[in-house]
Parts: sequence; structure tokens; C-alpha cells
Amino acid sequence: MSYEVMAVVLGSALLHAGWNALVRSSRDKFLASLHVVCGAAAIALVLLPGLPLPAAPSWPWLLASALIHVAYFTLVARAYHGAELGFAYPLMRGTAPVLTALAAAWLLREIPTPLGWLGIALICAGVLALAGRAWRGGASQPAAVLAALANAGVIALYTLVDGQGVRRAGHALSYTGWVFLLTALLMLVPAAARRGRALLQPPAGAWRTALLGGAGTLAAYSLVLWAMTQVPIALVAALRETSIVFAALIGALFLGEGLSRLRLASTLLVCAGAVLLKLA
Repeated sequence: MSYEVMAVVLGSALLHAGWNALVRSSRDKFLASLHVVCGAAAIALVLLPGLPLPAAPSWPWLLASALIHVAYFTLVARAYHGAELGFAYPLMRGTAPVLTALAAAWLLREIPTPLGWLGIALICAGVLALAGRAWRGGASQPAAVLAALANAGVIALYTLVDGQGVRRAGHALSYTGWVFLLTALLMLVPAAARRGRALLQPPAGAWRTALLGGAGTLAAYSLVLWAMTQVPIALVAALRETSIVFAALIGALFLGEGLSRLRLASTLLVCAGAVLLKLA
């Protein structure tokens, strides 16, 4: 992997952790999540006229991805409603590759290598340590934990779908832009039914969340999909897991979350395990 591609993937990881921090720091997590998606869609609307349409074979995958991303952003909001960034983020991002590996072993008989099993063990140890600390300290609610775990499954699903879709699209940024545009449209319908006229009265600072969060999520996903067209997907996916460490540091430095030695060690275990599992 060249230094340029490595820098792109690390930048994507930092951007992803950053927009998650914006959602976590907001009072209304669901509304902030919706603003992020709408911000990404607005930027996509500006960019898409100058980009080629995704190739026709990618559209079924693109629509499936948009539907899955509606569930993803909804669960992100629910997880952060009752859990800290430094707990929910590694739970979501770290557990996803474990679920993918176990599903592949069960359904496809693709048994992990010894290195893969070591990665699974490290992730499980890190997640259990994080969960134990959170429950003892009252830093999370059971519903938030369930939402984070459910989102791990959603992440594994959209990773598989988009891995197929972007290869058929012929253009990573165009594919990503259309995903976020469709996701925003699909999220606005139930949001309007749920919030009604209140949706037209955004809180102060909503534009900042939409602009920064939307640009962050659109750029993060476009960059990582582009990187997957340059080097092996496993290498990109492994390096991408550094976002777990970025999230822990952002939570500690900017959100007032504690970064004890136990949390730091647990986060590093999850990150190392995810990297090993992706490389195995």
C-alpha cells in the first residue's frame, strides 16, 4: 500500500469518527443523524451533475444500500442516545467484522485462519471489557447496547452490498453520492411523519452539523471505496479500523468522556483484533 493510499484511508477513518462525534454531542441524536444524511445529500446534489451515472448493473445494489443505510443511521442515533462515543463506536465497528467472519463460517463454510480466530478473541475480550466498565459505571443503557450490536450486523451487511455495488458502478464518488441522496429521501418520509412541522424548525447549530457531518460522511465513504479500487480490499478494511482509536481520543479530548487505562486498552484490543481479522 502506497503512502498516498494509506493517508487517504487514515483520513477517511478520522472523518468517520468525527461525524459520529457530532451526532453523539447533539441533544437530539436522531435529528442530528438526519441532518448529517441530508447534508451529504445536498453536497451530492451539487456534485452529481458533473459525474457519470453509476452503471446500470449497480442500481439494485445501490437501492439496497440506501435502504440498509436508513437502518444504520437510525441505529447510530439510538446507540448514542444512551452510550458514550468511546463505548458505542468500538462496539459497532469492532463487532461487525466478527459477525461477518462467523456468518461466513456458518453459511459459506469459510473457516477463519488461526490469525482470524486470534482477531475474534481480541475483539471479544476488548468488547467484554468495555461493556463491563460501562455497566459498572452506569455509562450505558441496555437499549443503547442492543442498538450498537444490531448496527454491527447492519454494518456487515452494507459492507457486503457496497463491495459488490461499487465494483459494478464504475465510479466510486458517483455511487456514494447516489447512496446518500436516496438514503436522505427514504429517511425524510418517516421523519416527517414522526416529527411533523417540528422538522421545519431545526435547532441552533443544525446547519453546522449538516455541513460538517454531511461532508465528513460523504468524503469518508467515498475515500474508502476509492481506496478499495487501488489496493486489496482486506488491507483497506484493516487500516480503516483505526477509526476506533480516533473515536476514543475524540471522546476523551472533546466530549469529556473518560479515557482510563482500561478503556484505552480495551479500545486498542478491539482495533488490533479487527485489523488481524481483516488481514487473516
